[in-house]
Amino acid sequence: MHLQLQFLYSLRRLGIKTGLDHTLSLLNHIDNPHKNFLSIHVAGTNGKGSTCLMISSILKAMNLKVGTYTSPHLIKFNERIRVNNFEISDKYICSFLEQNERKIKQIKSTFFETTTAMAFSYFNDQEVDVAVIETGLGGRLDSTNVIKNPLASIITPIAQDHEHFLGSELTQIAGEKAGIIKKNVPVISASQTNEVKKTLSKKAREMDAPIFFEGTDFTW
Repeated sequence: MHLQLQFLYSLRRLGIKTGLDHTLSLLNHIDNPHKNFLSIHVAGTNGKGSTCLMISSILKAMNLKVGTYTSPHLIKFNERIRVNNFEISDKYICSFLEQNERKIKQIKSTFFETTTAMAFSYFNDQEVDVAVIETGLGGRLDSTNVIKNPLASIITPIAQDHEHFLGSELTQIAGEKAGIIKKNVPVISASQTNEVKKTLSKKAREMDAPIFFEGTDFTW
């Protein structure tokens, strides 16, 4: 396990690459597991992880088998990938990396791209009913945005975030996060500033996606 994690963490030397090509290539290599389960996609700046865990708890209480993919981890890598709150096993991590190391090296897949593919592979093998997926960086070009037809797109409060990747203006950042909004898929958003709300609403209109804002359309 130590050697496999060492290999996985070594992929961080490749830095952060925005774009979906490497993730799609790796997923295609393992027969596109992300197409075999339902999902809920979560983006934003603050509270993404907590939101994912709350949604997962609600779904689990409905007797569904629920996958959860979040980052970063607090103590050990396995925390990132869970099914019904049980962490992915060391055995599965080692097996996935051993089976796909050659492809990972060939396409120079990054740490997050590889981890995303591993999560989707695990959820498929575990036959989850639904997976709750947290974006890693932004939304539009985030590895997790290979999900094409989620049940819902969730957007937590948006603030200044990774400006060197997403842009210096709040509207630019919101535009990148809005990249998870899909055609006809409902969007549920936390309360946002007016400029962010306008950006998200514009994207939702373009995608014919109904959008609901906390404080305007619903309260809790």
